[in-house]
Amino acid sequence: MKSLYCRLAVTNLKNNKQFYIPYLLMGILSVMMFYCMRAMQGSQALGEMRGGAEVALILLLGLVVVGICACIFLFYTNSFVMKRRKKELGIYNILGMEKKHIAKVMVWESSLLYVISVGGGLLFGILFNKLLTMFLYKLVGFSESIPFYISWSGCLQTLAFFAVMYLLILVYNCLQVKLANPIALLHSANAGEKEPKSKWLLGILGAACMVGGYWLALTIQSAVEAITFFFVAVVLVIIGTYALFSVISILVLKALKKNKKYYYQTRHFTSVSGMIYRMKQNATGLANICILSTMVLVMVSTTVCLYAGVDDAVNARQETELDVQFNLEGILEDAQRKELSDKMTKLITDENREISMQKDYMECYWFTHTKGESVEAIDDENRGSFKDVSMLQVMTEEDYETYSGQQIESVEPGKVIVAALPAWKSDNIKIFGKEYEVQSKPQYPDRGESGMLYGDGGYMFVIVPDKEAIGEIRKLGQAEVKNVSERFQYHVLADIDGDSEQKKACANAVSKGFDGEDMICFSKTSYRESQMEMSGGFLFLGLFFGTLFLMITVLIIYYKQISEGYEDRERFHIMTKVGMSRKEVKASINSQVCTVFFLPIVVAVIHLFGAFPMLELMLSAFNLYNEKLFLICLFGTVAVFAIIYFVVYKLTSKSYYKIVYK
Repeated sequence: MKSLYCRLAVTNLKNNKQFYIPYLLMGILSVMMFYCMRAMQGSQALGEMRGGAEVALILLLGLVVVGICACIFLFYTNSFVMKRRKKELGIYNILGMEKKHIAKVMVWESSLLYVISVGGGLLFGILFNKLLTMFLYKLVGFSESIPFYISWSGCLQTLAFFAVMYLLILVYNCLQVKLANPIALLHSANAGEKEPKSKWLLGILGAACMVGGYWLALTIQSAVEAITFFFVAVVLVIIGTYALFSVISILVLKALKKNKKYYYQTRHFTSVSGMIYRMKQNATGLANICILSTMVLVMVSTTVCLYAGVDDAVNARQETELDVQFNLEGILEDAQRKELSDKMTKLITDENREISMQKDYMECYWFTHTKGESVEAIDDENRGSFKDVSMLQVMTEEDYETYSGQQIESVEPGKVIVAALPAWKSDNIKIFGKEYEVQSKPQYPDRGESGMLYGDGGYMFVIVPDKEAIGEIRKLGQAEVKNVSERFQYHVLADIDGDSEQKKACANAVSKGFDGEDMICFSKTSYRESQMEMSGGFLFLGLFFGTLFLMITVLIIYYKQISEGYEDRERFHIMTKVGMSRKEVKASINSQVCTVFFLPIVVAVIHLFGAFPMLELMLSAFNLYNEKLFLICLFGTVAVFAIIYFVVYKLTSKSYYKIVYK
């Protein structure tokens, strides 16, 4: 008896190969991706490398996402397959097979699918794991050799994870058969043929969510807020997208149907009617395609931009190879500054490195979180943009010119120069209760702070004639304001020769030479390596997830085309019988397919560019401010994805037309 169930299961899989072959291929790829991600994440060699722990953490995040996506993917595609199989299962039931016998056949089917998918996925995962690891190492800048190895723990975890997935799918399928009667199973493939009703409340809710998501994306002004509210905006847009396809699209089509001049034309009549039913049956699928396409575009474009803009981010963060920052209790005298600068010069030359440029400057910071206590504009009309100054920097004229590279006019005694972000408008300024006349307002030397603004806060440089004027401001702050913190930093910057290892060795020597001092030696080379590790890891995940989501998108499109092909075949025959020519019917069907097929990618591209301001702010949190580069990455990603999408359309459409015109 067992052999009978097994033979029936094999026969069923063969007879439904057009459904199961893509399902198996995608299952194999999902298992391969899961194993490879787990094998790389748990690699002992990776954990022992410099920066390996950070890369492993990124891969762990990727492993979780791959697992979740594989789960959604398996359940979603199973629903497509089961919809076409229910009629077949209903025939079995009517011919005398009990539901428990059908369940046994489904157990064998699920077991075969599990063995083929997981076995094939592990085989390809083991074979291609080294190649993917080499690609990851290349992206993050690792140069270590990669031995061939098999992650046995990864194999066991993959077997267990997908065993649970296939078991849950089997339970779900058996429940579907158990709860349905044979007649319902026979007619399940034709369910849902009534004209959909207009759901105004859901449509209004969806439109409100869409507007809310776009409003967040377009109005947020700081990177911190962008990161904080990005998930909120994504959820709102996802809800709005589902409403767009399931409700708003139907409302638009019904409005076209009521327009008699438009509707009662041969091509429009059939296409509008067909699309109304199609939107009801496939709104969720179209919304899923749109959301997945948006995710692919967002992830790939941003991670490619992060990786391509590593040098821009590094240069924005650090101007010279070495930046030695001394944290002090107060303002240094000139002799003390010279002593520290000369000592750094000696430490560098002792390492046989030549200095091509060296400079130094002093920064004084005051922070306050109480509105109006630190800085006020005398003109009330202009006070709104500086309700709460997040950071006040006071520098002497000479140090400011060294820091910013700008030449400014000499500051007159008793006056100040204000370089602020946003721009300072008032001609007077009150600092810790004392009023100063603003001599001039040069452009703020933006080195990334614009992306990190908080709400109504601002950043500003108050430029004074000398360090005595700084001391006066410090006394005012200590006397007038309770909730204020201060910080003094002295920077010595230098560019040196040598390769990357020599530069890092020199930075270590400088750090050791100032042992005991409250200081940090920032190495541009080391910072670039850490950025490469991070951006390379994110790019690997972006491409990995992009491929995974693209696979799911392709599979949804394929099953959608197959499903619609069987439904449209009957309509095709009916339309030819009532007098429409084959050419007219074909034109009508082509119009429907193209409209429905390309609508998701059009909406996805709109979502992508709607999110552009928020994504740009989020990139600024990584010190990347190259808008032109981001736009190039965006347009390039859209162009490549559009080509792939068009190829998928042509390939899957062949299956559709083959069914319709059979």
